[in-house]
Amino acid sequence: MRFRYSHTLPISGPNKLPRFKQWAAENIPEVALSLPPQVPVKSTALTVRLRSVEDRATLMAKLEGVDLDNRKAG
Repeated sequence: MRFRYSHTLPISGPNKLPRFKQWAAENIPEVALSLPPQVPVKSTALTVRLRSVEDRATLMAKLEGVDLDNRKAG
């Protein structure tokens, strides 16, 4: 399957990918995601690729009010 849709979310600090993967596993396990292999530490955004418009809407709804910036990796 192809990941044709994307969503760019604000996230800063180190370990963006592990933090986002953990959040996604806890909050949207049913949504298939494609993430970049790495993200520069200085970057303030992360682009997530998704398979469908419905998956994108689910991600956006779950992210509303969530602050992923500068959280410490658990």
